[in-house]
Amino acid sequence: MQKTDTHIDDTLPVEQLLKNLGTSAEGLTGVDVQGRLLTYGYNEISEHRPSALLKLLSFFWGPIAWMIEVACILSGLLRHWTDFGIIACLLVMNALVGFWEEYHAEDAISTLKNTLAPTARVKRHGTWMVIPRRELVPGDMIRVRIGDIVPADAKLMDCDPIEVDQSMLTGESLPVMRKAGDVIYSSSIIRRGEIDGIVFATGTHTNFGRVVQLVSATTGTSHFQKEMLRIGNFLMLIATILACLLVTVGLFRQESLLTNIQFALILAIAAIPAAMPAVLTITMALGARLLAAKKAIVTKLESIHELAGMDVLCCDKTGTLTQNNLKVEESIPLSNHTKQEVLLFAQLASRSEDHDPIDTAVSREGDGASNHAYTVLHFTPFDPVSKRTEARVAGPHGEQQVSKGSVPVILALCQSADTQRQQADRKEIELAARGLRSLGVAITDAEGVWHFVGILALSDPPRTDAKELLTDAHHMGIAIKMITGDQLPIAREMAKRLSLGNNIMDASLFENTSHYRIGQLEDEIENADGFAKAFPDHKYFIVESLQKHGHVVGMTGDGVNDAPALHKADVGIAVHGALDAARSAADIVLLAPGLSVIIDAIKESRRIFNRMTSYAIYRIAETIRLLLFITLSVLVFHFYPVTAVMVILLALLNDGAILSIAFDSTDVGTKPQRWNMRTILTVSTALGGIGVVSSFLLFYLSENVFTLPQDLIQTLVYLKLSVAGHLMIFHTRTRGSMFSSRPAFILLFATLSTQIIATLIAVYGVFVAPIGWKLAGFIWLYAIAWIPANEIIKRFAYRIVDPDYTLS
Repeated sequence: MQKTDTHIDDTLPVEQLLKNLGTSAEGLTGVDVQGRLLTYGYNEISEHRPSALLKLLSFFWGPIAWMIEVACILSGLLRHWTDFGIIACLLVMNALVGFWEEYHAEDAISTLKNTLAPTARVKRHGTWMVIPRRELVPGDMIRVRIGDIVPADAKLMDCDPIEVDQSMLTGESLPVMRKAGDVIYSSSIIRRGEIDGIVFATGTHTNFGRVVQLVSATTGTSHFQKEMLRIGNFLMLIATILACLLVTVGLFRQESLLTNIQFALILAIAAIPAAMPAVLTITMALGARLLAAKKAIVTKLESIHELAGMDVLCCDKTGTLTQNNLKVEESIPLSNHTKQEVLLFAQLASRSEDHDPIDTAVSREGDGASNHAYTVLHFTPFDPVSKRTEARVAGPHGEQQVSKGSVPVILALCQSADTQRQQADRKEIELAARGLRSLGVAITDAEGVWHFVGILALSDPPRTDAKELLTDAHHMGIAIKMITGDQLPIAREMAKRLSLGNNIMDASLFENTSHYRIGQLEDEIENADGFAKAFPDHKYFIVESLQKHGHVVGMTGDGVNDAPALHKADVGIAVHGALDAARSAADIVLLAPGLSVIIDAIKESRRIFNRMTSYAIYRIAETIRLLLFITLSVLVFHFYPVTAVMVILLALLNDGAILSIAFDSTDVGTKPQRWNMRTILTVSTALGGIGVVSSFLLFYLSENVFTLPQDLIQTLVYLKLSVAGHLMIFHTRTRGSMFSSRPAFILLFATLSTQIIATLIAVYGVFVAPIGWKLAGFIWLYAIAWIPANEIIKRFAYRIVDPDYTLS
């Protein structure tokens, strides 16, 4: 598509800009839009991705790849062409598998994120509609409101001033005011107000686009990824030390230096977790796809691990615990007004096209008096600061103002008698005790004096599945803390209905807390079941306080002012229908309402965590088993129990099969999953240690009982290491008996396939001395016979690190 660098002067007055852009207040037509897309291109900044060839070549660069390449070169120099071919095959296979899986993972993640493609409100053909943001063109008339991320550079039309957060562009810490005739820039966030504007620049022609040509979310390294990398570095260090030790001993024994170096490098390669990056990528990407199928889009892959360890979820009441289906239950007039007037004036102070839940609930009520006698001249939408909406209307009594919002806020507007104020307060408390939300309504008289009209009672019943799901969360070791802006009686009534607990805090207590009482307040927050009258800054304080007490905290939210708390939380969750600003700050975005999506996401994240934990234990145990056995054999018995080719074959088959662990079926933990290095090292060391014992016993039987020649002993040891090594994954995938959980078919198929290959290699002597079917059968029976001992050792190791673990 051809683009142009046509520059549009944004300093022109709005009328002149409309003329230059060839548009009007009615918006563009379809023909106009198609022509401008050809001229300016789509409203997006193309992401630069390296070519497939460069991506593939990158897998031949790095510490692991270098060691394999050096071993390959040494094999060539020594004219060990069989070793050379196998090592080269390992090198190419690792690169191809890594490239293929990362390519598909990135493609899958990109597809998932497209589900969250932002939209924009635009006026075309005289009608307001919602379209994908990328389809905006210069000349489009747009409407932005609180919580929106500005979709393109635009000039503001006549309306009330708005507050805009431009920190992403200018570094300003506070929002700035923008009024009619001012410019707002793409990627800014509307913090307060609502206004229309005319788009004059899109895509790379915007101010933001000119500053950066690449927009991509840079994800940090999670705690889990850091620990996995630490394990990789630890194994590489141990392998390098032992390899150097073998070379040094070989020199004292006057063995060939190049041969020793080659064997030491190959030994190190076998111990290095070369499959770790691919396993991480596949597991996380697969988990993201599974979560997406359950209507939870992961925007940061590392958040899957944080979700598995989450033990506190600060949960918004509306839309998560309730149905978010507000309904006007009752219209209560005060003074000389009627029920119909209360509803009528509330409807005049609403605008249904903004899809605000309260405005929608009020507007769809049909019992109000006809408002055809009134014309709305100006509308001011709701914002969290003023906590009300307002409209200027022309009617039978001339111009008046109407407003609806929080009862205390509306009462503060009015010059009401104390008796009326007391009556309204009493009625609000009465409704709150029934779980109903109160909405005050007021109107001005001819002199512009506000008068309280009455109260609308709104209901939002709890979701039918909320109580059951909260019980599930409790059984999973997660404490749910409800957060709502409603009054304390409403919060208590909702908590009672959901069996959440009775300890509901009034968040207004956070306002002027003395410095010496902060610690006590944090203890109260930890013990609270929920919070009422919570403002956005209260939510941030709650999350921060819980994190100080060592909790992994999840936070749900939907509005622009929830963004700081969502960003602060270990797992920020933007609920169904959240605004753009909340989505951009969140780690996970829900595409369906309710708590069930979150519970499903937690369960899946714990399964993913368990897969990675079992891989870590398996990888460390295998390294200990292989390195210690070979090193001790060479140092103590002057015997190489396996050849270089055998070591490479072990690495080749192990890495090929272990990738399937990403698809394994695992149990959901009954408590939050935390990375416990002490447990992992203890269990893996125990399993690796018994593996060394079983290998030396086989070596003793082969040499002293069966009196086999050296080459056959090496093949026997090779097949035992291969078969027992693959059986090890079935030990590590569960904390209990290896038979307590059925593995996934793909894991069974992968391990069985590679072991058939390993057996055929040993039986028929492909690159090794042939041992025949009889000895191969013996090795299989020998490896299987050690299963009970491995199980006892594993469960005993768990008992050492976890006193609550049962051996049953």
